Amino acid sequence: RVLPRAAAPRAPLAGCLRRAFSAVSTHSEGEPGTPSYRLRFKDASGKEVSPWHDIPLFTGEEGVLNALFEIPKNTKPKMEVATKEAQNPIAQDVKKGKLRDYHGPIFWNYGMFPQTWEDPNVVHSETKCAGDNDPVDVVEIGSEALPQGAVEKVKVLGTLAMIDDGELDWKVIAIRTSDPLAAELSDIQDVETKCPGVISGIREWFRWYKTPDGKPLNAFGYDEKALNRAHALEVIAETHGAWKKLVGGQTDKGKLWLK
Repeated sequence: RVLPRAAAPRAPLAGCLRRAFSAVSTHSEGEPGTPSYRLRFKDASGKEVSPWHDIPLFTGEEGVLNALFEIPKNTKPKMEVATKEAQNPIAQDVKKGKLRDYHGPIFWNYGMFPQTWEDPNVVHSETKCAGDNDPVDVVEIGSEALPQGAVEKVKVLGTLAMIDDGELDWKVIAIRTSDPLAAELSDIQDVETKCPGVISGIREWFRWYKTPDGKPLNAFGYDEKALNRAHALEVIAETHGAWKKLVGGQTDKGKLWLK
């Protein structure tokens, strides 16, 4: 069947991101939906900063972390932090010379945890797969569509161990602390109870989303189970440690841009 044309990216967040990390503001270059589009980040002094390296991961609250959102819920353009470009702006992914869109909208806010990195040089003991060379992904299940470039405090709830083309690509499930449902969710079992169908929906969306391009189904480790909050926080701690080694020069950076 003919799929509808992808909508242009939702307008990025303007001004200061006060709710989670007040020192950062955003500005865009180029037109959304074009290869030249970039969403850049500045600190309070007006200096350009990297959303990957300069936004702090930790908030000082147990189990609550800062997350950067690249793709608002119910949109299709595949936006991501450009890990190989100077200052790591958000840009639309390009495959084979064409801007990349999902074949259908993603139903949750999608982003990444700053100051994390899935090390492609380390093979995970359980899944036997190495990291995908990117920051850790976060799927935010709250009710509000978050603007592109938003930095929000999120409560970590659990994680799925997705395996994409032989690489480990963690999908951490979280909810914005200011979401009305956040007080009722503390761990992954709460998500099953209060939000039935959400975990399976996330798993199946990510299992199938590349198949229209002729790619195989993605798989999941740990018997496809969503792992609990404690396990998710372990993953984040490990990948934060990997990021520290990366920026400290203890790991080969390859083509990644570091400060």
